[in-house]
Amino acid sequence: MKAAIIGGGVIGSGWAARFLLHGWDVNFFDPNPAAHTKAQQTIAQARLSLTTLYDASSLLEGELRFCASEAEAVVGAQWIQESVPEQLSLKQAVLERLNSLASADAIVASSTSGFKPSVLAQRLSNRDDQARTLVCHPFNPVYLLPMVEVVASKFTNPQVVERAEQWLLGINMKPLRVRKEIDAHIADRLLEAVWREALWLVKDDVATTEEVDRVIRDGFGLRWAQMGLFETYRIAGGEAGMSHFLEQFGPALQWPWSRLTDVPELGPELIAKITSQSDAQSGHETIAQMEARRDRNLVAILQGLAEQNMQ
Repeated sequence: MKAAIIGGGVIGSGWAARFLLHGWDVNFFDPNPAAHTKAQQTIAQARLSLTTLYDASSLLEGELRFCASEAEAVVGAQWIQESVPEQLSLKQAVLERLNSLASADAIVASSTSGFKPSVLAQRLSNRDDQARTLVCHPFNPVYLLPMVEVVASKFTNPQVVERAEQWLLGINMKPLRVRKEIDAHIADRLLEAVWREALWLVKDDVATTEEVDRVIRDGFGLRWAQMGLFETYRIAGGEAGMSHFLEQFGPALQWPWSRLTDVPELGPELIAKITSQSDAQSGHETIAQMEARRDRNLVAILQGLAEQNMQ
């Protein structure tokens, strides 16, 4: 099997590592030569993490090939993953080109975190191209986190969706089919709500960036990592379960705790405050050191969940 990775940033490099270290050959294209170095670094980090997480002998590594063009990258590829920057016109143009170049049976997937597949496919006049185009939105680091949101448009062939999910399962991912097209899918809507509140807490000097991260890391984040949101609240309702929790805490939803869609202006002052606090919090580490620490912790969490039959 062969995958073509188009766009070599953090997500594209993560996809390349995920496919490659699960036995797929990978054709990689990014017009920026520096992306090749980033991809190699990401693959090396992924190799270290996955050989710790899995039995090393079970990992069958494919062949990585850096390509000079999109046309070269898609040759022979059954899966084409677009991971270019999150700009609608750019993504639409790239997907239009990729569909014109791809073999007839190839799946064309976008890593977009926000755009609906029907919007991405607006420049695809060929129904067959529309039928094999969908969104497969992963989470960073792609080579470790198993969740991937699979979003189809009304034009997407259901058999393409089924085939995509089977191939994703084959590289140890956990596809979740999003029931309806919606901007930002499921995860980023939840993340944006937390992110918005965090920005207000820092802006209003209620908490620093480090304190916000501590509340998540040492508090509810631990619960979410193994039980999610609704099961966590079911337990909070005691033996009576979710109905009791909703009866007890539901009225608080009407209280003005949350800023809802009120977004703080990211002007120079707030940007400087967040940047300064973030530098004080983590500036003693390079990004590479932070990524390595993150991956070690994720491996430990995933191993622990697997031991409890939660993975």
